Amino acid sequence: MLETTSAGDVDAATRARVQREPKYWGLKRHLLDLLSSMPPGSPIPTERSLAAEFDVSRTTVRQALAELTVEGRLLRVQGKGTFAAEPKVAQRLQLSSYTEDMRAQGRQPSSKLLEISEDPADIDLARLLAIRAGAKVLRMHRLRLADNEPMAIETTHLPLSRFRGLRRYVSSGGSLYQVLRERFGVEMGHAEETIETALASPEEAELLGADVGLPMLLLSRHSFDSSGNPVEWVRSVYRGDRYKFVAGLDRP
Repeated sequence: MLETTSAGDVDAATRARVQREPKYWGLKRHLLDLLSSMPPGSPIPTERSLAAEFDVSRTTVRQALAELTVEGRLLRVQGKGTFAAEPKVAQRLQLSSYTEDMRAQGRQPSSKLLEISEDPADIDLARLLAIRAGAKVLRMHRLRLADNEPMAIETTHLPLSRFRGLRRYVSSGGSLYQVLRERFGVEMGHAEETIETALASPEEAELLGADVGLPMLLLSRHSFDSSGNPVEWVRSVYRGDRYKFVAGLDRP
């Protein structure tokens, strides 16, 4: 015997589902509808006005805004407010420089050299770069920008004995891979890259103009030249709200 469902039963089920939904979820859905018709850079209503309009607490509003920020739909600018965000930068996973990647996206790349030093390699770094422990490495700590917007913090380690004089070529910014190719004859061959998630530290958040604890994409890249010799080990922290990675997959 077939059971039938009346319109009243459907309405009751819908009401029950809505009642079970967290309050912030309904607000989030409303904001998503609002954002679909707003150009990037448009300001959204204040926390106070959203709380009053939807009869929810400021804490509920902040939760909805926080999720949309992490998802890259909103951009929170310290001291200015919250705005509709530009689409995330979608970068393909390939062995290319940051400069090349940003130009391929139609964006203007730039870098700010935060620190450059010559440091002794510990055991783990020496193994990665195929040098003896204690040998000097060139360490570059850089802030990466696209269209003047902070996107990533990158720390690169290279064996100093192989790249003596490199420091004077990279201090003014530009593409490291281009310098390695033109000044040292290095052709990059392959790399091993690991992607993890991490939360922004206070220092990282300040440099990237983000909130402390914002989810970040943590990349570790171990690069080799065309002869199989290690060239660099890089640790990069990318804003999770502004960046995503795309990879092509083939069956083995």
